[in-house]
Amino acid sequence: MQSLYAYEQSENQNLNAEEKFLKKSMEDMYDLFLLMLNLMIETRNHAESYLEKTSKMHLATEEEKTPNRKFINNELLKRLDASEYFNNLITDRKLTNWSRDDEYKTIIWESLRNSQIYQNYIESDKQSFKEDRNFVAEFFSEIIAPNEKLYDYLEDHKLTWLDDLPIVNTTIYKLIEKAKKDDVAFGIPRLFRNTEDRDFAVELMQKTILNDVEYTSEISKKTPNWDKERIAELDAVLMKMAICEFVKFPSIPVKVTINEYLEIAKEYSTPKSSIFINGILDKISKEFKADGKLNKMGRGLM
Repeated sequence: MQSLYAYEQSENQNLNAEEKFLKKSMEDMYDLFLLMLNLMIETRNHAESYLEKTSKMHLATEEEKTPNRKFINNELLKRLDASEYFNNLITDRKLTNWSRDDEYKTIIWESLRNSQIYQNYIESDKQSFKEDRNFVAEFFSEIIAPNEKLYDYLEDHKLTWLDDLPIVNTTIYKLIEKAKKDDVAFGIPRLFRNTEDRDFAVELMQKTILNDVEYTSEISKKTPNWDKERIAELDAVLMKMAICEFVKFPSIPVKVTINEYLEIAKEYSTPKSSIFINGILDKISKEFKADGKLNKMGRGLM
């Protein structure tokens, strides 16, 4: 959507350049995913150094001399830290942000250390993988995800990261919630499941652009009383992408396509866009079905 919108707004339309940007933005999103995970590990490691330093202070209290190491020994975080696959990803992709900009792990640690969820966790007598997992889920959702200073850092660092952040945070939270005690390694997903998945976004962009005149015409037929200028440009982009999925991607069910674009419209477009888009796409999909234009394969794809 972003790439198509940028392409249509550009005076010097260059499909190859926009394809490169799209591919890079997808890789950047995966970097963000890995960095947000790694921030938990870097915070844990920073906490260990902090507790070690305070225990050696000349006027250290008894509590500081023998600090509670429950957070340091959190089984889920230890497993992630020990994941060779995860560490290789961080190294291979040169994700050194938290070493370079190390003040952010300090910010997160201070926020965590002074939080009620941390106090409840270290004061609990329970010791189980489930408790460790629940704590990490709270740590991420209540301390890391909403941190404003971290948000500002991400905004300054990469153009596309703020749009990626909600889905990245949701993915990480679900990953934590699904972690199981008997898993040998923390299950870090790949960016793409397969080559078809990898190529989908570029193919969707290409086919939408190449069939722009046809898809614009289909939308115009369903909005005869609307001037082109009255339809939000982003709404037009979303509808053309949906029409492209209707006719060019036989494995994607029509209902899935419509629901996906309605959710995107709710997030990025005007308050009434989802209602408008739903009405237009519903009419087009029914007409395409009647005319035999929907080339859907498999059960339940209509």
